Formats: sequence, structure tokens, C-alpha cells
Amino acid sequence: MSQFASQDPGAPAFAVVHTGQPGAPAPKSPRNLPHRGGEANPSVEALRTRFGVAIGRHEVVWGDTTVYVARERLAEIAQWLHDDPTQRYDYLVDVTAVEYRDEVRPLEVVWHLRSLSYRRFLRLKTELPKNGVTPLEVPSVWGIWKGADWLERECFDMFGIRFAGHPDLRRILLWEDYKEGFPLRKDFPLRGRFSRAEQLTNALAADPEARYSMEELSVADAFASLPEDMRKRLGGGERVGE
Repeated sequence: MSQFASQDPGAPAFAVVHTGQPGAPAPKSPRNLPHRGGEANPSVEALRTRFGVAIGRHEVVWGDTTVYVARERLAEIAQWLHDDPTQRYDYLVDVTAVEYRDEVRPLEVVWHLRSLSYRRFLRLKTELPKNGVTPLEVPSVWGIWKGADWLERECFDMFGIRFAGHPDLRRILLWEDYKEGFPLRKDFPLRGRFSRAEQLTNALAADPEARYSMEELSVADAFASLPEDMRKRLGGGERVGE
């Protein structure tokens, strides 16, 4: 039974999540926001009080707050934002990265967080110098938000950023033996590093099913447990989810 399931057989199977605090006014879409500036997310000041110099600059763009944090304390900061009752960032929206054409400007790793309880959005960033010395690696937040699993894998696949502590860090969009590098890096050629013939040869030689995890294989095994009418539809080639 799920940890969220109710023990009362007459109650709903799962708890209903409501945003905001009890008695808080209904949310309204903000209007006439300045491009830059404006009121920062109050979590920024709380972060500075708690973590001091580990919290760098912040900026507010179109009402959204971005704060830069020290890489070596990223995991601690993320855990506090998730656990502290005055913050409660319980939803990890995305993990991604940004690389600029400026060869000196660091690569940025980005986490988009939402606190459903306080109706807040916060963007965390940390910078990775592209000096060939500093490893392109940050702590995984999978232990805090399980939804980070595939998000971190995609970021690794596209940018080559490693997430220390991830339980299964491997490519997710490209095959495991893909040799051309990381397609969203600025040094990646638009047509790839290999000729079209070499790309085709490498793709045909790959076995994309060779490294499914047991969890992923269990999804395929679950076909037998589906209702008979659904098995017939899917077995007959019905396309779903499109």
C-alpha cells in the first residue's frame, strides 16, 4: 500500500494536495511585471541567512527569481529548501543546463523548484567553469526529489554533466555507445562529428534494448496484468498517447 494511501476504506485513496496556506486568498495572475527587478522570492533572504556566502547573486526577471548557489553546498541547500517547514519546495519541475557562446562564461546547471504550500517558484543555478580542470559535475538531487531521475539523465545525455550520487546515470535519449559527444554543447557541430554514413552505421550497430534497467523491464512485463480488452487493443496495434 502506498505511504499516501488512507487507512479509512471510505476515504479517498490518496490525499488531495491543495496549494497555498489555509485561509490564504485565491491566487491571481500577476500583471504589468517589470522585465527586470521587482520583488524577489522571500526564500532568497532566508537562504542568505541560513547559508551565508554559499548564496551568490540573485536576479528577478518577469517576476521569477533566480539565485546562484555554491556547487559544493548544492545538495545541502536543496535538502533544506525541501524539508524546512517555512520553505517546503516539494516539486522539482526541471533540471537542465545553459551554455553560452562566450568561451569564458561558465556553463550553468539549473533547477526549477516549486513550493505548492506557499505558491512560490524558485530557480537555482550553479556555475561550472569550462577550463578543462574543473569537472562538469554536480551533486544529484535524486535522493530529495525522485523525479530528478530522468531529468538528470537527460541533462547528462545532452550536456555531459555528471550528477554524483545518481543511481543509474546513463544516456536516455541517445544510445549508450553514442560517440559524437553531447548535442546541446556549443562546440557540437550542427551536422554531427561523423559523416551521415558513419552515423547510420553506428546507429544500426547499436542495441538500444541491451541496457534496460529491471524497473524499465517490469513495465513491459506488466502487459500480462492488463485487462483483456486493453491487451487486445494494444496487441492489435492501437496507438495511444498521441
